[in-house]
Amino acid sequence: MTTPFAFPIAVDVVALTVIDRALHCLVVTRGIDPYRGRPALPGGFVREGEQTLQAAERELEEETGITPPGHLEQLFSYGPLGRDPRGPVLSVAHLLLAPRFSPVRPGGDASGAHWRPVDALLAPDSPLAFDHATILADGVERARSKIEYSPLATSFCGPEFTITQLRTAYEAIWGAPLDPRNFHRKATKTASFIEATGRTAHEGAGRPAALYRLAPGVDETAFVLDPPLRRPTGPAPVPPTNPLPGRMRDNRASTEGEP
Repeated sequence: MTTPFAFPIAVDVVALTVIDRALHCLVVTRGIDPYRGRPALPGGFVREGEQTLQAAERELEEETGITPPGHLEQLFSYGPLGRDPRGPVLSVAHLLLAPRFSPVRPGGDASGAHWRPVDALLAPDSPLAFDHATILADGVERARSKIEYSPLATSFCGPEFTITQLRTAYEAIWGAPLDPRNFHRKATKTASFIEATGRTAHEGAGRPAALYRLAPGVDETAFVLDPPLRRPTGPAPVPPTNPLPGRMRDNRASTEGEP
């Protein structure tokens, strides 16, 4: 008879938003060992009687003072071997996307909390603790992929937005510029994506820009855009190449579409 392999379960949260036209991720400064003083994704261990989603929400609020304001979904599971110097730990990562968050307030095991550009966190010499650079790279790729075929990019906009604001969200997530006229045509001609509100907003010295919103009854997380909005072709940012030895793609269980 095989003896069950017991190990703790943790959660980590990839919280993404657009700041100054660039994709940013929320990180904490670890206040305890291991990796004391290093940046890390918000997270911690699941408590008895908790679901992983409940643990992710609790840890995010404890370490950053933020209650999830937007779309939160499971990303992948990681481990359990080789990712934590204390021993085997299985982590269930979650992805959170929102246009804005309340001010961060560090607490719990975190001595600091702040927003950092994703490009800096995914540099080859990423400062992130544990295997969090790998988790972040997977979260960014999930967001980049999903906005091609779902209205998820509207999660980075307010309830009403201009086409320029929506295009800025796509450019920040994909990390590439888009042709304004082509994007306007595709976004406004795609069925059941966005609709004009009849209102306008000033974006500069020119004439007011039309305001749009997500079409009524459309699920921003599940509805399939037809045709999809394809990301630009070309080289994509290279994620770190130094994941911890226990983390392999075969070890990662997809939870695409789960709450």
